[in-house]
Amino acid sequence: MEELPDLRGASPTAEEEESVLFNKLTYLGCTKVTSPRKEGEALRAMAELRTSCQIPIHITLYVPNVADGCVRIIDQATNVEIAAFPIYTVLFCVRGIDGTAESNYFAFTESYGCTDEFQLHVFCCEIKEAVSRILYSFSTAFRRTSKQTAEVKYMSDASPESDSYNFTVSLEVKEDDGKGNFSAVPKDRDKLYFKLRQGIEKKLIINVQQTSNSELAIERCFGMLLSPGTNVRNSDMHLLDMESMGKSADGKFYVITGAWNPNGPAFQALNEETPKDVRVYMTVAVDLVITEVVEPVRFQLETVVRVYSANERFWYFSRKTFTEVFHLKLKQSEGRSHTGSADTMYEVVSLQKQSERDGTAPPATGFMLYLGRQASVTLSPQDDEEEKDSDSELSSGTGDVSKDCPEKILESWGDLLQRWHSNLTTRPKGLPVLVRRGVPEALRAEVWQLLSGCHDNQAMLEKYRILITKDSVQENVITRDINRTFPAHDYFKDTDGDGQDSLFKICKAYSVHDEDIGYCQGQSFLAAVLLLHEQLPELYNHFVDLNLEAHMYASQWFLTLFTAKFPLCMVFHIIDLLLFEGLSVIFNVALALLKTSKEDLLQADFEGALKFFRVQLPKRYRAEENARRLMEQACNIKVPTKKLKKYEKEYQTMREQQAQQEDPIDRYKRENRRLQEASLRLEQENDDLAHELVTSKIALRNDLDQIEDKADVLNKELLQTKQKLVETEDEKRRQEEESAQIKEVFRRELEKAESEVKKTSAIISEYKQICSQLSTRLEKQQAASKEELELVKGKVLSCERCCKLFRKDGELQVPEPGQSCTLQHVDEEKELLKKQLREMELELAQTKLQLVEAKCKIQELEHHRGALLNEIQATRNSWFSKTLNSIKTATSTQPPPPPLPKEST
Repeated sequence: MEELPDLRGASPTAEEEESVLFNKLTYLGCTKVTSPRKEGEALRAMAELRTSCQIPIHITLYVPNVADGCVRIIDQATNVEIAAFPIYTVLFCVRGIDGTAESNYFAFTESYGCTDEFQLHVFCCEIKEAVSRILYSFSTAFRRTSKQTAEVKYMSDASPESDSYNFTVSLEVKEDDGKGNFSAVPKDRDKLYFKLRQGIEKKLIINVQQTSNSELAIERCFGMLLSPGTNVRNSDMHLLDMESMGKSADGKFYVITGAWNPNGPAFQALNEETPKDVRVYMTVAVDLVITEVVEPVRFQLETVVRVYSANERFWYFSRKTFTEVFHLKLKQSEGRSHTGSADTMYEVVSLQKQSERDGTAPPATGFMLYLGRQASVTLSPQDDEEEKDSDSELSSGTGDVSKDCPEKILESWGDLLQRWHSNLTTRPKGLPVLVRRGVPEALRAEVWQLLSGCHDNQAMLEKYRILITKDSVQENVITRDINRTFPAHDYFKDTDGDGQDSLFKICKAYSVHDEDIGYCQGQSFLAAVLLLHEQLPELYNHFVDLNLEAHMYASQWFLTLFTAKFPLCMVFHIIDLLLFEGLSVIFNVALALLKTSKEDLLQADFEGALKFFRVQLPKRYRAEENARRLMEQACNIKVPTKKLKKYEKEYQTMREQQAQQEDPIDRYKRENRRLQEASLRLEQENDDLAHELVTSKIALRNDLDQIEDKADVLNKELLQTKQKLVETEDEKRRQEEESAQIKEVFRRELEKAESEVKKTSAIISEYKQICSQLSTRLEKQQAASKEELELVKGKVLSCERCCKLFRKDGELQVPEPGQSCTLQHVDEEKELLKKQLREMELELAQTKLQLVEAKCKIQELEHHRGALLNEIQATRNSWFSKTLNSIKTATSTQPPPPPLPKEST
């Protein structure tokens, strides 16, 4: 068994006497951080220091249990103080995540001197379980001493030093609108619940306003916490990343903003779509450090929400916030000042909601700090009431065990354990009182070992290691029962998990260690009947009238020590007393159960009484307060041990006398009947096992037949698929051959078309050349004709007789009749020139027509070529698509065939 770190405050200085000392720690160093309250950044820095630290320092850590103390880090080797700083500079504590290399690490951030810089100090604990205790000790400086409700009321009413301060605290929820902004979520118009949407990032905004008495200065927010459910435990609250804190612009409110990612597993109940008539509660809390108050004050809000789908749209928007009024009572703290100043300091007397005063809300604790990372999902009390009224039995391992414990009780246990460790042979004084109140959950592992006398027993540990290696004849029975042990507990519910494996090893080791159990189970029922007759005669007579015997309801109590049906918080308390006082405590608990249920049992018939013992009675003690009251009553019951021993002796004497007086034949007959009954029972068990075996074989045979049939069907389908694949490949080859042939035909046609195009291009170029030559020739002839015409004109004008044929502007004029003979020769030449001109124009028009025809022919050839190319491409696509579609059709309706060697196509 491992030993937790030393927990004591032994030191000569007064400062160390007010501190809790922890050994078996190593200091990895410190690093600067920018966001001291962000868990993600702290965990990353913790991992970096773990990997980069070369020589960790073994240290002793002093954690003060008062608000004005100092955290001190002492080097164990040299006894030199490494660092020391006031506890009020500690801003945030965090531990490593379970299942990682940092699971036994913890760290805290503190403000560095008087600057705005922050440092993260990282430590490693040799014993993982001690991390929770160390973090709990850090919180003691910020927590008030637990007081009973009656004492608080008395102090608040009677103390003249008490002052009342009223605070109005409002909650607003905002969601990411997808545009980079956060918008307020709506509230239902009638039932005033928040309407949340699944999977969307959210922000929680809390406004705190003091409304009465002299103003208290809020220094900072120690943390914002969130949990599903109502009346949740401190261990179920989850720390959120705070984005901002400080006073509002007008100075009236202190505003805290936290970021909430609802997709985490701890917030599953707040991220699932809520049925129409179901209410889901959400608890939000802020821990505020107030300058004039010694410990942080927690304002805890509980509101109803409803979760909708992520794409839900709300048409009516009510922007009302959820508001709660808190009444804080303080009293002046004697002899305390804040950081050396002369300001008056106060202690918290009580913190109460207005709704609690009005009786509209259940009381809630206002002074809990963030101490751990364990989370549980708690839904509304409506679901709990429905489960309470149901007929379903309470599964073993049900219920969570709270790890919260008042500081005063922890201090008492710390002093007692220190004295006990110094002398393990004698139980210290004051132990009975503390055990009867219940051992704190964080200390149970250590205290149970001390009570049972196996603390640091290496010989027993070595013997256990040997026992688990041996074979046990009870292994089959143990294996069969393992799955039915604590099925409601997370640690034991997974088949072949760590919990079931550990439980199997322990049961197996004990079965090898003690083959013949020395305790007679029947004696407990005899004692129970006698106690019932003596302590509760009226109830005993009622059971006699109903023919209800003790073994019908108490067998499971005594055989399993109440662990089979009752919640764990009650079971652990019973084990506390069992280890301290012995087996007699089971009679106290049984009598306490019967006394508290007397009125219900007296009104019940036979069936009703059995149902009450089986279903309703265990559910009564799911609340820790009910279980605590029951155990107090059990401790106050005086069991007449001497009288029981006297009854036992008389009973044994009577049995011996009856055995002596009894005829041996009758005794043998009775023994024979008992053996026959045992034989019949064993035969029945054998028949049941044989029947179960045959049934299992038949079921296995049927399953095997079905699997074989399915395998045959799959084989047939596989063969069909292979056949279709072969056919497809043949079709593919045939298509490829056809495609090759078509390609060859198209290639020849294309070459022929290209040769024709070349010929046509040659003809066109020749036509173009001829046209160019003709145009040039025409232009030359026109120029020559013009020159000849001008020459003739010049000669005519130079002639005295012919000059009259032209006017002064050079135009030809009609000759007179006497001149017709003279101009005849000129007209003939003119007609000849016109004729030549017409012939040349006609020849040019023919050439142009041939050119147009050649261009048309070229266009036609180009169109024909494009059509051939399109036809080739269409043929290719058609073959490929047909092949691909046939393969898809063959494979889509069949299971995938085993992989075949790839073939080149």
